[in-house]
Amino acid sequence: MAIRPPAAVPSIPRRPRILLIIAAIVVVLFLGGSRLIDFYVNWLWYGEVGFRSVFSTVLFTRTVQFVLGGLLIGGLVWLSMWLAYRFRPVFVPVSGPEDPIARYRTVIIQRLRLFAIAIPVAVGLIAGLAAQTDWQTVQMFLHGTSFGITDPQFGKDVSFYTFDLPFYRLLLDWVMVGVALSFVAALITHYLFGGIRLAGRSGQISSAARAHLASLAGVFVLLKALAYFFDRYELLFSDRNPNFNGATYTDLNAVMPAKLILLFISLICAIAFFVSIFRRNLQLPAIALVLLVLSSVLVGAAWPAILQQFVVGPNANEREAPSISRNIEATRQAFGLTDDKVTVEAYSGTSTATPAAVRADTSTIPNIRLLDPAKLTKTFTQLQQRRNFYGFPDKLDIDRYTVNNERQDYVVAARELDSSGLVGNQTDWINRHLVYTHGNGFVAAPANKVNAALEDTGGRGGLPEFTVSDTSTKGAIDVTQPRIYYGELIKDYSIVGAEPGAAPREYDSDSQQYTYTGKGGVSLGNFFNRLVFSIDNGEIRILFNDSINDESKIIFNRDPLDRVKNVAPWLTVDGDPYPAVVDGKIQWIVDGYTTLKQYPYAQQVPLGDATRDSLQGGVQRLPDTNVSYLRNSVKATVDAYDGTVTLYAFDETDPVLKTWEKVFPGTVQPGSAISPALREHFRYPEDQFKVQRQLLTRYHVTNPGEFFSTVSFWDVPSDPTVQGNTGSGQEPQPPYYLLAGLPNQEGASFQLTSALVSLQRQFLAAYMTADSDPENYGKITILQLPADTQTLGPQQVQAQFLGSPTVSQELNLLRQNQTTIDYGNLLTLPVAGGLLYVEPVYIERAGQDSSYPQLARVLVSYGGRVGYDANLATALDQVFGAGAGGGVTQGGQGTPPPTDTGTNPPPNPGAGGGSNPAAAAAAAEISQALAQLKSAQQSGDFAAQGQALAALDAAVKKFQAAQGG
Repeated sequence: MAIRPPAAVPSIPRRPRILLIIAAIVVVLFLGGSRLIDFYVNWLWYGEVGFRSVFSTVLFTRTVQFVLGGLLIGGLVWLSMWLAYRFRPVFVPVSGPEDPIARYRTVIIQRLRLFAIAIPVAVGLIAGLAAQTDWQTVQMFLHGTSFGITDPQFGKDVSFYTFDLPFYRLLLDWVMVGVALSFVAALITHYLFGGIRLAGRSGQISSAARAHLASLAGVFVLLKALAYFFDRYELLFSDRNPNFNGATYTDLNAVMPAKLILLFISLICAIAFFVSIFRRNLQLPAIALVLLVLSSVLVGAAWPAILQQFVVGPNANEREAPSISRNIEATRQAFGLTDDKVTVEAYSGTSTATPAAVRADTSTIPNIRLLDPAKLTKTFTQLQQRRNFYGFPDKLDIDRYTVNNERQDYVVAARELDSSGLVGNQTDWINRHLVYTHGNGFVAAPANKVNAALEDTGGRGGLPEFTVSDTSTKGAIDVTQPRIYYGELIKDYSIVGAEPGAAPREYDSDSQQYTYTGKGGVSLGNFFNRLVFSIDNGEIRILFNDSINDESKIIFNRDPLDRVKNVAPWLTVDGDPYPAVVDGKIQWIVDGYTTLKQYPYAQQVPLGDATRDSLQGGVQRLPDTNVSYLRNSVKATVDAYDGTVTLYAFDETDPVLKTWEKVFPGTVQPGSAISPALREHFRYPEDQFKVQRQLLTRYHVTNPGEFFSTVSFWDVPSDPTVQGNTGSGQEPQPPYYLLAGLPNQEGASFQLTSALVSLQRQFLAAYMTADSDPENYGKITILQLPADTQTLGPQQVQAQFLGSPTVSQELNLLRQNQTTIDYGNLLTLPVAGGLLYVEPVYIERAGQDSSYPQLARVLVSYGGRVGYDANLATALDQVFGAGAGGGVTQGGQGTPPPTDTGTNPPPNPGAGGGSNPAAAAAAAEISQALAQLKSAQQSGDFAAQGQALAALDAAVKKFQAAQGG
């Protein structure tokens, strides 16, 4: 029956419409203005550091992808809607007066242009925003470099899998999304305009709608056939077998043929859809589609499962052997663990070394590290902070320097400006941003000695022998520019610079001010820049402060890691930058990695888990992503004074680095530009070492059968110095930087080392070290212990230490007088054919903010024998015999550090008390009683032990009374 068409939808009055338009413009300006300000600030910053080409290249690439992605998806949706509308039925019957479709149809027809434009544009905008995030995939495809290595299955260069295949898959996925959205848009449009009607038992569909939808379905199935084609290559990244990555026997003999079968069935299905365009029924494409679905289940899933269960499972060690061999070779190649870089040597691990043999080891014994950089931040802070607004990072660093013709490893730190340390009026905006602008000084201490034994100087021993270079002091490590404007602790922006002749205003010391003269910072010399940064920082005073002039600059983005990440967004940056003095300047050195997610047959490694250890306390440094390729291809430096960022090509053979150098030409300096002075301070990076260490626990095995059995696998030991670090939640022991020797090696080298234990056991299995010296940089040496021996590992040695009656008694004595004990790093050192364990023991006064750790004792273990003393030489003598410690340079009688350090810390436990004679006398009595107790314990005289304990108790009470209870 004929019915009256629905009433027209009322339009919005003119005034509300204008108000809505104005509101929309305000919202767009607000959101867009923020983006424009961010864009301009970034443009200025990249210009400051000289990497504006990186900013413009990334921006251009993302813009092009945004436009192309939006045009592709939005265009396909618009075309599909237009075709559906263009070939709509001329007459559309209405089912009744309340037909909802008729109402919607009327609304759309009245605003046809709005819907025709708004829907595709909205879809295109969303698609464009998603498409622009994959700019790295596109650039690697456009500039890919050959590896010169072919995969063992298809014979294609690895670059096909790393650069080409991800792009092909990305493009295919987007086209499939576009076709799928076009199908949905066509379906809805045909339904709204009568091409599809649901009235009746089976409904009706017009010829035009059938042809349109069948064409889109056919194209989609064709694309699915192409996806099956690419799926064959992606089988080389399979994780079907939990023990290794890469195509398994089942993948090669069941899944891969299944992909080809499904490819041909998809072609047949697509043809059936195209044929249905000329036939009135959809039975043929429906049958073909059912065939594709059934084939996917039977051929793609059931058959591989049957083959895995009845053919591979019972004979997995033989069936998977070729795939395991491929996995081993690819993994070692992808992570730099090839035979030319890794040397495995047999090492007994047991020895009955004589004192003379130990004394003759002039490479390791004199350089034994007693200072743990993870424990001494409070010591550095209390003794070298100078002012409350200076600070040191939570974990100090280790580097090596040659002083007075003697090469030695040092615990090093930059005395940075700590923005969080400002208090009171120091937090005023002027003080915070215009006065307190920079840190001051480079602090170092030889890692192998302390000023004196703890008791030898009335409790003022066990401390580092500092060498400091700042604006007022020239230490053994000469620094010509000690001011630090860029560092890990500086979070705020600073405004620096002054007109010629103007009085300096930046705090430099209590007696002088300073004006920054470096090239770092963005100019605030014009009103527009001041306005932009005022808005960006939400601070109106930037605009109206009279101290800001034509020569003023704003310094921001001051963290070395952030600066390197921004100028090289294609790098994965190591989480531990470290300061080094190079040609008199403090340079932050940052390691940069090139990574890939898809390297055929290589093992997938989760970076976040692989690089976690006990020092991080659960903090994740590297991104929690899986990679199957890792190279330390770039060394970056950030000048601590002017912020200059320099990228150096360190592994110039890396195809991934070559690819990115094509993308950003001129941004990476060649390796020949690295000065010898800078190269001397390059360290083998910890994060790369931890990834390789985890892999080598398995991939030191090259025999497929042995790899399958896992009998020869190792484990990374848990950190024995962390209480309760056992069980499923244990944190791995971190690797340690050492200056030490190796068997059959002349002289000491700067190494990164780690012990390895047997699989699910605590006995030592191997010792791994990576050389950092320029002539042997990157050489990894593994000392493998015999499988039939049971050499104690780190956890067992720690248990041996704490279980020793002498050690446990004296540790209990140290815990008295409100002190806490902290165990330093347990070092494993190959010495005289065996393995020497050394662990420093620190004490600290409990419950005191101004307390700090001091080296109190040194634990030593060798061949099951334990030594324990305040002096390393004595502890070695206890283990090896008299004279063994003759080569130790721990330090003996030293000059106590001054107590006036800017913070005036109170004396630590056992200290003489400075100007307190009674406390000093009591401390001397405590030391005497401890010596008597030790002598009595060694002689087994229980009566003398009782007398010594009584004397010790009396002396402790005297000390407590002298200290005020």
